Amino acid sequence: MNKNIYKPIEAVVEDIITESQTIKTFTLRPKENFSFRTGQFIELTLPGIGEAPFTPSSDPNVKDKIDVTIMNAGSVTSLLHNIPKNSSLGIRGPYGKGYPLEKFHGKDVLIVGGGVGLAPLRSLVLSLFGQIDKYKKLVLRYGARTGGDLIYKDAIPEWSRKPKVDLVTTVDVGDPSWKGHVGLVTTILEDLPVNLGNAVGIVCGPPIMMKFVTMKLLDVGFKPKDIYLSMEKNMSCGLGKCGHCRLGSYYTCKDGPVFTYEEVKDLHDIWD
Repeated sequence: MNKNIYKPIEAVVEDIITESQTIKTFTLRPKENFSFRTGQFIELTLPGIGEAPFTPSSDPNVKDKIDVTIMNAGSVTSLLHNIPKNSSLGIRGPYGKGYPLEKFHGKDVLIVGGGVGLAPLRSLVLSLFGQIDKYKKLVLRYGARTGGDLIYKDAIPEWSRKPKVDLVTTVDVGDPSWKGHVGLVTTILEDLPVNLGNAVGIVCGPPIMMKFVTMKLLDVGFKPKDIYLSMEKNMSCGLGKCGHCRLGSYYTCKDGPVFTYEEVKDLHDIWD
């Protein structure tokens, strides 16, 4: 019998980590074999309620469980934020194209995240750490609204100490407890320690943040073909059937969610 592509596999919530007032990371253990490539997404099902798309935030090389970092931003996510450990959820996927890691080999890799946009990028970061010798340098720039809105607070200092890693964080609004940079994430994209002739930039975050970061990267010398965007746009069925994620001639769920800016720059309203 053919597998029902619409039927999710069961996964048990093994752990729940509170990242901020509005963001939690759920560690899921699927009851069947499941794997994904960094940058691909899943549909996460709350049985009897509904489902929503998320990009796993864990290392794809870990096969027995996955992490999904979720912001409380709607009806399904609000209910997810209130489930206890050992709850059963459903996973459909994985869907879409991931990051083309082989195209990053031998290059400086700049990763720019905003807010919960660091969640999909965490999977990429962990993938790069696993084969760091294949890359020249990993430059991480991450911004959030306040210090309390930063996610992966325990992991970030550990990442910054790794060889070949240059990491800077910033917040839009500081307070007496914040000792780091204050300003929009674009303000920490000046004088980047990368070789622009041999570098790629990867961006993920709220649409308005992605727009201005992309414009900034173009301004400092990145080429459109070397800027990779995670264009998570109203993905629903995951199979290119419902049309909700149409982006020009593309279906984000099938042709993305990872696109180069070169591919989408001439399309209408890509930042909506």
